[in-house]
Amino acid sequence: MSTTRTIRSIAVIGAGNMGSGIAQKAATEGFPVVLVDLDDEKVARGLATIEKTLAEGVERKIFRPDAAKAIRERITGTADWSRLSGVDLAIEAVFEDFDVKRKVFARLEEVCRADAILATNTSSFAVTDLAKEMKHPERMLGLHYFYHPAKNRLVEVVPGEATDPAVVDAAWTAQEMMGKTPIRSADASGFIVNRFFVPWLNESVRLLEEKVAGIATIEAAAKKTFGVGMGPFELMNVTGVPIAMHAARTLGEAFGPFYAPAALLAAQVAAGKPWDLAGTPDGSRFDAVAERLLAVTFLVATSLVDEGVGTIEDTDIGARVGLRWPKGPFELINAYDIMKAGDLVGQFGGGWDIPVSGILSLQWRSRAPFAFRLVETATKDGVATITIKRPDAMNALNETVVEQLHEAFRDAQADPKVKGIVIAGAGKAFIAGADVRFFVRNMKSGDLARIVAFTKAGQALLNDIDASPKPVIARLHGLALGGGLELALACDRLIATERATFAFPETGIGIYPALGGTQRTTRRVGVGLARWLVFTGQMLPAAEAEAIGFIDEVVPHEELDAACRAAVLKGIRPRVVKTLDAKHAALASFFAGNDAEHLRTGAADTGGDEALAKAMKRVGAKAPIALRIAGLLIESGSGVPLDAGLAMEMSHLEEIFSTKDAFEGLSSLGKKAPVFQGA
Repeated sequence: MSTTRTIRSIAVIGAGNMGSGIAQKAATEGFPVVLVDLDDEKVARGLATIEKTLAEGVERKIFRPDAAKAIRERITGTADWSRLSGVDLAIEAVFEDFDVKRKVFARLEEVCRADAILATNTSSFAVTDLAKEMKHPERMLGLHYFYHPAKNRLVEVVPGEATDPAVVDAAWTAQEMMGKTPIRSADASGFIVNRFFVPWLNESVRLLEEKVAGIATIEAAAKKTFGVGMGPFELMNVTGVPIAMHAARTLGEAFGPFYAPAALLAAQVAAGKPWDLAGTPDGSRFDAVAERLLAVTFLVATSLVDEGVGTIEDTDIGARVGLRWPKGPFELINAYDIMKAGDLVGQFGGGWDIPVSGILSLQWRSRAPFAFRLVETATKDGVATITIKRPDAMNALNETVVEQLHEAFRDAQADPKVKGIVIAGAGKAFIAGADVRFFVRNMKSGDLARIVAFTKAGQALLNDIDASPKPVIARLHGLALGGGLELALACDRLIATERATFAFPETGIGIYPALGGTQRTTRRVGVGLARWLVFTGQMLPAAEAEAIGFIDEVVPHEELDAACRAAVLKGIRPRVVKTLDAKHAALASFFAGNDAEHLRTGAADTGGDEALAKAMKRVGAKAPIALRIAGLLIESGSGVPLDAGLAMEMSHLEEIFSTKDAFEGLSSLGKKAPVFQGA
């Protein structure tokens, strides 16, 4: 029977590149980690690898020196396996040898607690097979990380046949706490990503073997076609040519000759050399290369989804996050054209006696592109949890997300068996605002009406959430920014993890919060603190947000789901009004007593208070027009009914998106600091 499990400490077995990277990432996110290997020399080598990576992070200003030191201090290296007796999760990351891995798990069952979760980082073996001789296979699952695991956010979560669902839930939660983007895979060889990626590599070698093109041409064509920074041969050189060979051999044993390694790949491994990337690309051969690589990708991706190994959404997330492809296989199929893709796969697969998958055949017959579900609803014991599943984009709101979220909310609202609704985000964020690219694209084309329509649809969604007779809970972990925070504020109760953070960044990118941010914030924390948050873009950690009454409750991450469920079952309750501490009372008074222009120009009297001066300086860096409109909306909206205040937000949209400052701020995001002109 499933029980609630908590993971607070982690062990990694194997101090090689993968194991040391997993250990570093877990320690970076606050977990105490035990890194184990067979002898002190191997352990020391793994720790040295971590120290080198951390030093590089400090040099690149990813970590402060004190933060890097704290990460290193959370990792204990040892060859003494008895040190694993107290860990909650032990992750095996030794090299890909089935017998060695089986021996590791036999030893882990001896030294770990009976309730510890055991995981394998295998990339090729079935979890069920590795667990067959275990005494308690129900506590075993796969956690397949991608290189480099300290940097790459993807992890495939793979239950075996006997895995307890509570083990899957706990391991999934731990991956979220580690800042990973988990996707769920069935226990099939290659799981999701390697199932199509390894054939992509292998087909590149076949192209060379058949003299369709040289390495330089295949590299250039692959980069152009898939929008990637490294072609297949360079990738094999970086990760190891033998690794590609081993992965292809394993897939070949599972699925047949098409997946088996090309003869030239075996020869290259036998020679012990990397691929020679020298040469000049021949553009006349690009189309031939592109068609073959697209064909193999389309064939395998549609096959694995047809078999139930993964969903189209998770397959594309795996490609975008794990492989850093700009588009996943199914997005590529849609871009290529569904009819052309079906014909291409039919012709290519026919050469290997592999039929076109059922899902591709169905789309081909309907002439319709693949549709992606970006919102998922799961109902259990009267609680409907609606999850936005766009983790590689931090669940940013776009037209499709808003439409699907509204549809899911209406369905849950209308279901008589649903007592209440929880709104959540997949991956490392709740919702990191609206999709900025959408705004920039439509500003460039002059289609401000589409921006207005999108905002109107967003307000309609939030109004339905706000007016729901059923309790609606915002499940907050990671970032909740801009439109995501506005959505949360429309819920009855906001429950967050300790690591959740909140901000309205809009005035710093030339716009203002237009999904209720200037209205519901005022009604939660008053005019002064609403101005402070909107004018400064101040990032609030969860504890501070709770202290001022901006959110309702902070819980440990592993207790978040239980807290949200409990809140639903308790029903809608009056909010508790917080008494502000001296710091926040001073901020509230200062911002309530000064308008946007006085604050922006530094004319407001801080009375020598350094905190107030610092806050005012932050306002000075924001867009003047955005500040003026936001200030007007906060002040005017505080004295009228909510619907009238929301209408005021809508009324200034075309004005703000017509400004040069809005285009400057939005198009500069992530590239450079914007320079605002007040125009």
